[in-house]
Amino acid sequence: MRFIQTIKNIWAIEELRKRILVTLLLVLVYRLGCYVVLPGFHPDDLDALAAFTNKSGLMQLLDMFSGGAFSQASIFALGIMPYITASIVIQLLGMVLPSFQKMQREGESGRQKLNQYTRYLTVLILLIQAPAYLVNLKYQVNAAGGHVELGFWTMAYLIIILAAGSMFIMWLGERITDRGIGNGISFIILVGIIARFPSALFYEFTSRLPGSTGSEGGLVMFIVEIIMLFAVIIGAVLLVQGTRKVPVQYAKRIVGNKQYGGARQYIPLKVNAAGVMPIIFAQAIMFIPITFAGMGSNAAVIFDVNGFWYNAIYFVMIVAFTYFYTAITVRPSQMAEDMKRNNGFIPGVKPGKKTAEYLDAIMSRITLPGSIFLGIVAILPAFASVFGISQNFAQFFGGTSLLILVGVVLDTLQQVESHLMMHHYDGLMKDGKIKGRTTGSAY
Repeated sequence: MRFIQTIKNIWAIEELRKRILVTLLLVLVYRLGCYVVLPGFHPDDLDALAAFTNKSGLMQLLDMFSGGAFSQASIFALGIMPYITASIVIQLLGMVLPSFQKMQREGESGRQKLNQYTRYLTVLILLIQAPAYLVNLKYQVNAAGGHVELGFWTMAYLIIILAAGSMFIMWLGERITDRGIGNGISFIILVGIIARFPSALFYEFTSRLPGSTGSEGGLVMFIVEIIMLFAVIIGAVLLVQGTRKVPVQYAKRIVGNKQYGGARQYIPLKVNAAGVMPIIFAQAIMFIPITFAGMGSNAAVIFDVNGFWYNAIYFVMIVAFTYFYTAITVRPSQMAEDMKRNNGFIPGVKPGKKTAEYLDAIMSRITLPGSIFLGIVAILPAFASVFGISQNFAQFFGGTSLLILVGVVLDTLQQVESHLMMHHYDGLMKDGKIKGRTTGSAY
C-alpha cells in the first residue's frame, strides 16, 4: 500500500526520523505537565471544578486551548496564549513603529531582538493574567461546591509557578521548531486541542446510545454528526488553501546573446490572507471582560458562547479584523513595485500605481467572502449546540480549534513532503504538492 510505503520512506530518512522522535518526546513532556496540579488544591476541589467547567461553554473553550490544564488547575493552566498575545502585539508594533520596522529589516539580529521583546512582554502579560486566573479559579471552585483559600504569599508563589509553567511551554515550542518538525507553538496548541477530542467523541457517542440522556436520534444522529464534521473540515481546508491567481507577464530581456524572461507566471492572492489571526484577535477581546468580571450571573448571560449577542458581536469583529489584518500583511504597493523592478506587468494594467490599485481591488473583493466564511466557521459551534450536540463535541465544529488543527496539520505535512522530495522519495500526495498556510503567521 502507498501509505505503508510512505511511512517506510519517512523512517528511512535519518534527519526526519530524529525530528519526529524529538517532537514526540517534547509533546509527551508537555502532556505530563498538564497533569501536575498547583500546590494547595485538593482532588475533590478539582472534580467540582471539572463539573462546573462542563456546564460553562466559555470555560470549556478555555480548557480546550490549555489541553485540559485549565480544569486540572495545572502548572500549565495559562498555556501558550500569553506568548501568542505578546507576539500579536509585537507584530502590530512592527507595522506602526519605525524602530520596530528597522529591527524587522535587520535580518537575524533584528529577529532575535524582537523575540527578546516578545519574551519580556509575555512575562508582563503573565504577571497580569496569573492573579486574575487564580482569583477566578477560587471563585469557580467555591461556586462549584469546593473550598480553597488563597492568602497573599500563597498567591505570590502560585503566580511565579504559573508564569514559569507558561515560559517553559514557550521553551518547548521553540525546541520543537529548532529540532523537531513543524512550528512548535502551533504544534503545542494542536496537541492541546486533539487531547480533548477522544473524550468529547466518546461522550457524544455514549450520549446517543438508547437509554442515555440526550439520546434523541440515536446512533443515526451520531453518524450524521460525524459526516457533518468531515464536511466542515473539508470547508476549512478549502478556506486555508483557497487562492485567486493573478497572471503576471515578464518582459523579455536580452543580455549579450541570451534572452531572459518572457514567461507568464501567477501571483496567488489568498482568499483568507489573514489566516486564523482574526479569530484569535476577536476571542482575545471577548475573553478580557470575562477574565476580570468572573462568572457572575450578568457576565454569564452577556458572554454565553451559545447566545445570540455573543456570536453576533463575535462574527462582526472577525469580519472587521480580517480586513484589518489583510491590510497590514498584504501590501499591493510593494507587490507592484517588485513587479516593476523585475520588468513584470499584469496584462491590460499599467505598471506602478495602477497595478497597486488593481491588486488592492482584487484583495478587497476576495476578502469579503473569505471573511464571511471565516466568521461562519467561527460561530458554527453555537449552531451545533442548538441542534443538540454536546458542548464538548460542538467545539470541534468550527472556531479557532478547527482552523488551527487544519492549518497546523497542513503545514506539518508540507514539511514532511519537502524532506521526502529532497531525498528523492515519492511525496505524500500523487502530485507532490501540499499547500500550507502562506500568510507568514505562526498560528
